[in-house]
Amino acid sequence: MSAAVAAASAAANRRNSATTTAKKTNYTTPNNYYLSLSASPPCNNRYEIYKCQDWNKFLHYLKNYSQGRGQPPLSVRRCSGSHVLGFLKYLDQFGGTKVHKMSCEYYGQAYSSVACSCPLKEAWSSLQGVVGRLRVAFEEYGGSRETNPFGSPLVWLYLEEVKVAQAKARGCRNEENIYGYLTQMNYRVCKKIMLQQY
Repeated sequence: MSAAVAAASAAANRRNSATTTAKKTNYTTPNNYYLSLSASPPCNNRYEIYKCQDWNKFLHYLKNYSQGRGQPPLSVRRCSGSHVLGFLKYLDQFGGTKVHKMSCEYYGQAYSSVACSCPLKEAWSSLQGVVGRLRVAFEEYGGSRETNPFGSPLVWLYLEEVKVAQAKARGCRNEENIYGYLTQMNYRVCKKIMLQQY
């Protein structure tokens, strides 16, 4: 009886290992897929679709950035945090969030139904999502984590700056929570670095 159980168990193990091997081979991708920084990834779900769209927008921005300056096309591997900041500022023109200027009479009011001439900008949470997706996409395309321009401290400080400015424009009262982990000194030093590099 134990010999029959052992034989059945061995057959089941062989069947499981064969199915596991088959499953592994079904999901492999070509070796050159992740090496190309300009190829588009397969877009299967909502997150992947957004990631593809963001990646294509960034590549389009880099192409136009180089052409506008009369330079050869800038590769993704050579771009830095300042290029990412330029891209995030470029996205502001497509935003839908009303951000009141300090000179506006509605500055600091949470909900103002009256139309004013203040610009529409991209919400900081949307920008944060774009940066997160592009950070993942860069590493999926073969870029290293150490050279990832989307993980640059300048980018995250810019996002914090946008978050603070938009919260103040909406009249958020708790400034300690707005500033988060940034101290005033780090904020000023990093802002000076950003202005010098961009």
